[in-house]
Amino acid sequence: MSCNMLKVAIPNKGALSDGSVDLLSTAGYRCRRSGRELSILDREHQTEFLYLRPRDIAIYVASGVIDAGITGTDLVADSMTTVTEVLNLNFGRSRFCYAVPKGCGVTKPEELAGKRIACSYPNIVKADLAKRGVEARIVKLDGAVEISIQLGVADAIADVVDSGQTLREAGLEIIGEPVMYSEALLVSAPGREKAPELVTLVKRLEGILLARAYCLLEYVAPKARLEEACAITPGVKSPTLSPLHDPDWMAVAAMVRRKELNKVIDSLAAIGAQGIIAHDITTCRL
Repeated sequence: MSCNMLKVAIPNKGALSDGSVDLLSTAGYRCRRSGRELSILDREHQTEFLYLRPRDIAIYVASGVIDAGITGTDLVADSMTTVTEVLNLNFGRSRFCYAVPKGCGVTKPEELAGKRIACSYPNIVKADLAKRGVEARIVKLDGAVEISIQLGVADAIADVVDSGQTLREAGLEIIGEPVMYSEALLVSAPGREKAPELVTLVKRLEGILLARAYCLLEYVAPKARLEEACAITPGVKSPTLSPLHDPDWMAVAAMVRRKELNKVIDSLAAIGAQGIIAHDITTCRL
């Protein structure tokens, strides 16, 4: 194995793992496991992908044993390590919240003083309670903290929340505002973010994330309304215009933000545009 081999950690399970593999594979890297392999070697890109517990990735990266890794913002915060946050990856979004039994009378985190709080992220909770001036007993668990109250080992919990369905099924309700928001994050060991192989990887990921935020819109517009059409779809710098056999019409192509797509189509239709087609973009560079 080359001493210049880039080492990148991938979460070994869960939504963070699935999203990471999908993103890296789209970027052209060989990182998919066929079984339960702990590492995959991509010789073409001189990169070794290591499958590790999401909670451990920031620790390995901070130590310099691994050049970079994908993990959650919350896991980085709880690790109490120093890493360089290189790129937000726009998946794996969640909230970190306090929750108590519904109807118990506790309505805000400041009322948890003297209570037992079960969590898997003790350092985040300690820091937040200290900020609030609240003294409480933290009960550290490795997972499934929702059942801790029912089993009598905690009075409240602090945990990652996605839809909140699991909390509701356990008879719990969120109190107060989220302690923090989290999403998948590419981190590197301090100083390693400038390594050429990692710079290339980051640029590829940025291109895919950008492409996922946009789509390519193609349509034909009457020449008499062309200025209005171009104002609706200005594109990155300007739309691409192509003449048609019918001199009264013009073909237009432009990148459009995906979240605005339907409103843009409505506006184009209102000025007489026709043949409006949206295409997915796999990757792009601006």
